[in-house]
Amino acid sequence: MISLQKVTKSYGIGHQQHKVLDDISFTFPYRRSVGILGANGAGKSTLIKIIGGAEKPDKGRVVRSSRLSWPMGYSGGFQRSLTGRENARFVARIYGADYRKVEQSTIDFSELGKYFDRPLETYSAGMRSRFAMAVSYALDFDYYLVDEALETGDARLKEKFRQVFKARRLTSSVILVSHNEQTIRKNCDVAAVLHGGKLHYFENLDDAFLMYRKIIFREAVA
Repeated sequence: MISLQKVTKSYGIGHQQHKVLDDISFTFPYRRSVGILGANGAGKSTLIKIIGGAEKPDKGRVVRSSRLSWPMGYSGGFQRSLTGRENARFVARIYGADYRKVEQSTIDFSELGKYFDRPLETYSAGMRSRFAMAVSYALDFDYYLVDEALETGDARLKEKFRQVFKARRLTSSVILVSHNEQTIRKNCDVAAVLHGGKLHYFENLDDAFLMYRKIIFREAVA
């Protein structure tokens, strides 16, 4: 179970505070893939980082009773001075997994070649993102967090990512954050819209898209 309990988060902009998450309480359904839609600046990435523990809320808490991945493509939790191989082994030990299996799976998926034995600080942003996704998929989680990562990389890597992602959805839950309706429709069962600091949940994807389109239209003509 992943549950948000009165989660609030604000950021300072000049002399003002901008509240991106406002007293949100929500329990994510298990074995269902949830898409979270939101316009640019709505707080989608902040929400996914708070769910994954990469960032703390100002108020409230997140209750996690399931194995939860870090946000896909987010490499902030890795040691940049260590090589890809060293980071993969370190993560495997933390989660009690066979480091040899995690290491080989990461090599196969990331396609980093000789860079796998070089420090992460020598990687490009795209390579670090690919590495982070590869390590995530080398481990078995109950929930996978995805922050727009389905849209990264070239066409071949995107398709490779989608196939692995599709397989994981059969046995795990997914929380996918995006502003792209087609990405949500292809990969999610239900959806929520993040707007004005609130999370609006819909069992029907089309209802979520309707609200999202209205928000985008109002912002475009404002």
